[in-house]
Amino acid sequence: MSIGRPRATSRDVIAEAACELFLEQGFEGTTVADITQRAGVSRSSFFNYFTAKSDVLWAGLDERIATLETLLLGDTAGDAAAEVRAAVRGVGVGFAPDSLALALVHTDAMGLADELERDAGIRRSRIAAAISHRLRADGVVPLRAEVAGAAHAGAVLSAIEVWATAGPGRAPLDVVLAEAMDAAGPTLP
Repeated sequence: MSIGRPRATSRDVIAEAACELFLEQGFEGTTVADITQRAGVSRSSFFNYFTAKSDVLWAGLDERIATLETLLLGDTAGDAAAEVRAAVRGVGVGFAPDSLALALVHTDAMGLADELERDAGIRRSRIAAAISHRLRADGVVPLRAEVAGAAHAGAVLSAIEVWATAGPGRAPLDVVLAEAMDAAGPTLP
């Protein structure tokens, strides 16, 4: 049994190769074939983990959003506001610097400004929809539920950006996210 650093998964190797290439030749100048060649994996291996080149950047957050959606779109028996707070807090717990943090710090060098803005909107919409759905299931009027969803989804994406640009090793994301949630908190019933 060897002790030391755990063996990287193919997903991690692909993400690392993609980020290297995005820094070297820009996002638009990098193809999936370039990424798979650099990572030493097949095209089908790439698509086992990612549906598109840009998904490499969002994979870690997408997993957490899926968990948030599962929590908020499932059972509606408890206190909706408490469940929303817990689900949103869960997004930041143990979040390690990843491809997204690197991309946020090196947006210009990677040529990602438009891509990140568009893809952040997709993630923001998913989070907002799950929160709004959970609040409406608890009887919150639709306008209030939509505003709370938008505020908290914005808090998540804003916290990630602030955390990454400040240096993701300086503080855990959940600490930055707690501050962002304080700002969005008055929108909850």
